[in-house]
Amino acid sequence: MRSVAHPAAFPFIIVSVQHLDCMCKARYFPMNHDELSRPAVPEGGARQPDLSSIQIIRSSRRTLSLQVKNDGRVLVRAPYRASLRDITAFVQKNRAWLEKHLQKVREEQASNALAADPPLTMEEIRDLADRALRVIPARAAHFAPLVGVTYGRITIRNQKTRWGSCSGKGNLNFNCLLMLAPPEVLDYVVVHELCHRKQMNHSAAFWAEVARVIPDYKEHVQWLKTEGSRLMRRMTG
Repeated sequence: MRSVAHPAAFPFIIVSVQHLDCMCKARYFPMNHDELSRPAVPEGGARQPDLSSIQIIRSSRRTLSLQVKNDGRVLVRAPYRASLRDITAFVQKNRAWLEKHLQKVREEQASNALAADPPLTMEEIRDLADRALRVIPARAAHFAPLVGVTYGRITIRNQKTRWGSCSGKGNLNFNCLLMLAPPEVLDYVVVHELCHRKQMNHSAAFWAEVARVIPDYKEHVQWLKTEGSRLMRRMTG
């Protein structure tokens, strides 16, 4: 996700870029109040932005922000008091920014389409499940003492949305697609689920348990965010 924002009541613009939940450092550009009140259509007849294709989300926030989602949707987050004229002027002022990042999204989508892997056959899925049954229980047995927990039954599944889960009874489920991920990512998922034996949530205490065993776990979380969806799309049925 990419975003650009400015406080509606303060004389500066905040411009930032966000991609896959990672926010870059904000940059501040001076702006005077005259610019905030400038008409939506500047002199020279520049085309007014079409707000019908932009989703406007109003809240008690104090800023206007423009976001381009990874699927190409455009969102404007606005204060309740912001008029459509203010919103139109804001989008118009940041049209070049908007077009730039929409183009990036289109290029990424085209690249992903070209790089898409074929769906897995049922035979390939069975092979992955057989491999997972040999590998994952051994990794769970290795990490359980390091985490300081026990666990129950381990089940291997072919899922399209989840990498693993832990039940209240201590049974663990893992996705056979983990056999296509780097070994260190597989280990992270195993440790993640084992840590749920201590914390059945994603609180700070939970992540502290994960970090104690795998200090660089955030790298593996990022891999799953950037590459995991590509693997999930290969699951058939």
